[in-house]
Amino acid sequence: MLRARLSEALKTAMRERDQPAVSTVRLILAALKDRDIAARGRGNGDGISDLEILQLLQTMVKQRRESIELYARGGRQDLVDQEAGEIVIIERFLPQQMDEAQAQAAIGAVVAELGAASIKDMGRVMALLKERHAGQMDFTRASAQVKQALT
Repeated sequence: MLRARLSEALKTAMRERDQPAVSTVRLILAALKDRDIAARGRGNGDGISDLEILQLLQTMVKQRRESIELYARGGRQDLVDQEAGEIVIIERFLPQQMDEAQAQAAIGAVVAELGAASIKDMGRVMALLKERHAGQMDFTRASAQVKQALT
């Protein structure tokens, strides 16, 4: 489903002559194709799943946010603007992000469901959160919240 949305977004951007969107969606599709090729090498002929595509998109957003920080320190506002524009385009394909309260509620529900009581259970909690809320949650922040909940 996500693959079809990406392909359609590329066609639409090309029709509308939206060059930033064309280049960004092409970057996404190229990264997706690389992951598909790697997956075929592991015996997965269908390529990667929608869940893995969401993780790919989140990684791309994270990389661009890190780049923005570096470019801002280097005084390269033109590159900051370009990266910020790419983030906006990539985020079109991600589900609505949870706010802080929603993330805390989801973490609490998973901790209660698993009966997690110590930091040793953190891996199980994070795995279930990633399975259920891929693309909706910043897992770097969620990791800190899970750690706090389990200590």
